[in-house]
Amino acid sequence: MNQLAQFLQYSCKVFKLKRILRGVGDGRSDPLVPILPLAICLVLGVVMRIGSYLDLADQTRSRRLWRRLCGLRGPVHHEIFAYVTERMCPEDWRRSQAVVARQLKRNKALESAKINGLLFVSLDANEHFASFSRTCPCCCQRQVEVGPDGNKVKRTQYYHRYVFAHISGPKMHLVLDIEPIRPGEDECATALRLLGRLRRLCGPRFFDGVSVDAWYAKGPFLRVIDKLGWLWVAVLKRPDMEVFQEALQLSRDQPPGESFTDDERDRQVQLWRVGDLRFSDGYTSDQHVCVVRSEESWTEHRVEGGQRRAQPQESRWMWVACQGLADYPARLIYQAGHRRWGIENQAFNQLTQFYHLTHCYHHDPTSMLVQMLILTFGFALFTAFAQHCQTVRQGETTLKALAHHLDLALAEDLPWDQWFHSG
Repeated sequence: MNQLAQFLQYSCKVFKLKRILRGVGDGRSDPLVPILPLAICLVLGVVMRIGSYLDLADQTRSRRLWRRLCGLRGPVHHEIFAYVTERMCPEDWRRSQAVVARQLKRNKALESAKINGLLFVSLDANEHFASFSRTCPCCCQRQVEVGPDGNKVKRTQYYHRYVFAHISGPKMHLVLDIEPIRPGEDECATALRLLGRLRRLCGPRFFDGVSVDAWYAKGPFLRVIDKLGWLWVAVLKRPDMEVFQEALQLSRDQPPGESFTDDERDRQVQLWRVGDLRFSDGYTSDQHVCVVRSEESWTEHRVEGGQRRAQPQESRWMWVACQGLADYPARLIYQAGHRRWGIENQAFNQLTQFYHLTHCYHHDPTSMLVQMLILTFGFALFTAFAQHCQTVRQGETTLKALAHHLDLALAEDLPWDQWFHSG
């Protein structure tokens, strides 16, 4: 069967893609091009890894079958995509992503991401756009030194950053939602706004806990997570924190509570756990936390002077976890802490390398946010289909090759116009 037809059939059957796209609202008055063909174009542009509105417009101009599939009467100028995304409602795409996430969970696709039966969401921020000249009312600002050494000058740089909520797993990974950081706003405040919306869209029990970097290890932020009813694990890096020094001293001369080989990361691991600690003045005084210290060793092979050399490596990690995880094994906190790196490897890196995450399609706050949400939506559809595809599961086809096969499959003259514009 034609692979693009397989993707469309899978997406329409499992996620009701037709219904989702027909539900996208249109903020334009008297539009010349209907919203549905444009929405189909934008989503397919993500799935087939098209990197700009110019390239997407070229697809509508040079490929007759593309126009048939999307239901376009003629070519679309790239400025139309910019114009329509400015007037789309981001909430429409957020609800669409929530539909995909809930269906994946019902289909047990997220089971591999669970740790001891608990599903953790990772939070982290990523920069999308930076410029010294292009700016908008929603741009954040910072002072950056530029110029040659010895003659550096400070210039104002404008940029956009988003907080991502991501589920990481060995088989399936999913960006749940994103939230832009407003000018002058703390990253933690943005993350809490994101979590509040996820609670509304996906439900309070969609996931069980939150895994965050050391930046979020602040009493007020963690206290809100407690009130929302979620567990949490945070990286502990700051030596000036009392809980850091106390956990280090109490575990220093003690034998490890657990030693094992992490086959996934190819490391020898020793874990120490210290409980009933006080976190900080900003955290509720009657709530205690526990700290897990991990000493990890592995061998790194490098080629130097034409010879392959083995170099032993060591690292130390510390995580602080909420009282609700007191009865769980230390290995769960270790896994939840390291699983947070999935947002770097499976989300930021993949989206940047293959899906043009850092390319600004159109510098307008609403258009940028909508395009980012369409990006995560199309990425979720493609990732789910890839796990459904047998050749990908067996390692016979890469994700890059699969996306290329989908693009090539459109060249086959099939009744593409029947997918979204009939029935």
